[in-house]
Amino acid sequence: MDIASRVELVKEVGEEVVTEEELITLFETKKHPVAYDGFEPSGTLHIAQGLLRTINVNKMIKAECKFVMLAADWHAWANNKLGGDLDKIRKTGDYMIEVWKACGMDLDNVKFVRSYDIVNREDYWKTVIQISRHNTVQRLTRCAQIMGREESEALLGSQLLYPCMQAADIFELGVDIAQLGMDQRKVNMLAREIAPKLGKEKPVCVHHHMLMGLGQPPALAATGAERAIALKMSKSKPETAIFMTDTAEQVKQKIVNAYCPMRQIEDNPVFEYARYIIFEKFPILTIKRPAKWGGNLDISSYEELCKLYMADKIHPMDVKATITEYTNQLLDPVRKYFEKSKQAKLLEEVKSFEITR
Repeated sequence: MDIASRVELVKEVGEEVVTEEELITLFETKKHPVAYDGFEPSGTLHIAQGLLRTINVNKMIKAECKFVMLAADWHAWANNKLGGDLDKIRKTGDYMIEVWKACGMDLDNVKFVRSYDIVNREDYWKTVIQISRHNTVQRLTRCAQIMGREESEALLGSQLLYPCMQAADIFELGVDIAQLGMDQRKVNMLAREIAPKLGKEKPVCVHHHMLMGLGQPPALAATGAERAIALKMSKSKPETAIFMTDTAEQVKQKIVNAYCPMRQIEDNPVFEYARYIIFEKFPILTIKRPAKWGGNLDISSYEELCKLYMADKIHPMDVKATITEYTNQLLDPVRKYFEKSKQAKLLEEVKSFEITR
């Protein structure tokens, strides 16, 4: 694959690439650069963490990157997830890997690393301290967003270490491309700023889109990336999030109740599913309708779907029914995997854990 094609694939993943010029240079000088994503084991996976992450990782691999997935168990511990129970956090990390096995992540080309694999290295903590020495408490507090928290919250001391650890991960793992969600942007920028002071290479940063929750978006003063982050799907609002092992009926009910106003594409979560997940997996969507309502309709692109919707050629309930059908097709292998494998017990155990912020 030529460099231009590889760059375009990465740009499909990233709503933002910092910087495209550096990405081109990286591909020119390194045949298989290392890309990474990190995940905080904190409960059952929703569709953005499962399917969307799988789509993005597979594209990065197709762009000839080596991919590292970091199970950030110590980070979840520092962030007081699952009540700060490290054993539960580690089991949840095991469960997450099993979900990705079931939903099609190219695991032959993904290396899984756990925080506890690297925190015992002397150089790791040296780097963490160096990063903290070059930053103020105020600067680290501004990174609270990466932990799903607000700057105004009373943070634990361990949570101030979190951004330093996450930046240190990038250098310790030899990461060339930090490919994380837009909500992780602040710490990636911190890593880029600190790299020259530590004699390290700045990572190229690829920030992917944050899938919306299914509820009606609240009125927000924030704009751009900050607004998208505020609207992202959250497991703390389970009625507006579809989880990877939800039943077909649960998926149906959640999408039926989803916000999907007529002739509105922007801030429409059902259309976000269509754009970022369904059309990534299916080249053609068939909207099934009785003959009296126009009969079945085959749609070959997201742009065509939007055009027909804005022209009142498709009703919101038709879109919801279609997205429900295709979403269930994608989740069915995951449901069956946990029903038929020895991992069923692991899933039930993780479901029993109390979710804490």
